[in-house]
Amino acid sequence: MGLKEIRDALRQKALSALSKSSPYGLDIDISRFTVDLGSGRLDLEDYTDIMESVGVDPKERDRSGSYYQVDNIATYYSSKYKGLVVKPISEALKDEDILDYYWRAVPVDLDKYTATAFLYERDGYYIRVDDGVDIPIPIQACLLLRSPSLLQVPHNIVVVGEGAKLHVLTGCTVARENPGMHIGISEFYVKKRGLLTFTMIHSWSRGMHIRPRTSVYVDTGGIFVSQYITTSLVDSIQMYPTVYLIGDGSSAYLSSVIVGRGSSHIDVGGAIELKAARSSGEIVSRVLSMDESRIVSRGRIRGLVRGVKGHIECRGLILSDGSYIDAIPELEARAYDVQLTHEAAVGKIAEEEILYLMAKGFTEDEAKSIVVRGFLQPKLPMLPRQLADYLSVVMERIAYAL
Repeated sequence: MGLKEIRDALRQKALSALSKSSPYGLDIDISRFTVDLGSGRLDLEDYTDIMESVGVDPKERDRSGSYYQVDNIATYYSSKYKGLVVKPISEALKDEDILDYYWRAVPVDLDKYTATAFLYERDGYYIRVDDGVDIPIPIQACLLLRSPSLLQVPHNIVVVGEGAKLHVLTGCTVARENPGMHIGISEFYVKKRGLLTFTMIHSWSRGMHIRPRTSVYVDTGGIFVSQYITTSLVDSIQMYPTVYLIGDGSSAYLSSVIVGRGSSHIDVGGAIELKAARSSGEIVSRVLSMDESRIVSRGRIRGLVRGVKGHIECRGLILSDGSYIDAIPELEARAYDVQLTHEAAVGKIAEEEILYLMAKGFTEDEAKSIVVRGFLQPKLPMLPRQLADYLSVVMERIAYAL
């Protein structure tokens, strides 16, 4: 079946789902936002600070390649390594090889957001690493929304070959405080013994509604590591990435750091399906609520065959009486000899911690900052030192700004 036939079939499914709301998060009227390509031109000097705020280096230092997209148009892409392919989806679709992955992981009719993303799809990144290729430094992608009231719909596909290794750093941000909507579709495929580390940093603004949709398939001995960070003001975020461990001995680790500000509505989750023998998964989240923000932190692990292991850890810290956090861990065992565990804790800063630090000579504000800084430091495995140092600075800035 060629691209035209595939798209025709997908279109029928998408049209049938345009009124299908997500079971989680705020229901947003997509028709409020403009559907077009946007401006597309990118002057790096004008946006250096914005790009750096989400971990993207416009000079591509210690980067294996880059992909930049403004609104709905790819503006720049590069690869510095043999065996590493970086293209916009619009270019990649000229090669039939991509059809094995195109809308195969994320159902086009999952909800009205996926349906809309397909119907107005233009660009997004296609990244592929050939079998046996180890890319030693991260590849970066920047998805910048610049035009006001725009609907941005990037479709991203990443394929990591057998025995290959790759780290993708994606920074999603907005050029100025504008109303807008971002629906990012991401489909990831990790082949046998492959390793994909995916770090996504969000920095949005008031008026923005964010609806990413992500699915991951991991084959025998493969590893998927996800690190998600959002700390800025935003109207709403709703995302629920799902990892399917389909190969013997495959594993996944999902971690997130979420800071709710203003009147943000944030509903973020993650799911791992343990579908193969000796597969294992872990979901770890750190959630901090301020002002009048509302945060729902979800985690679900399903053990579907014998001999699998999974763990969920969710910790929430409430910094204002007007905010709240809901932690919802879910474990489901469908076979004998499944080991699934979870721990969740939500509360305010313990008064004894503050008093102890004040007794050591710190002011009350300094003591609170120290506690928050320590709280926002989850374990982030396989993270390059440069990026780990950058994230540490970000967390310190948040702590001291409280």
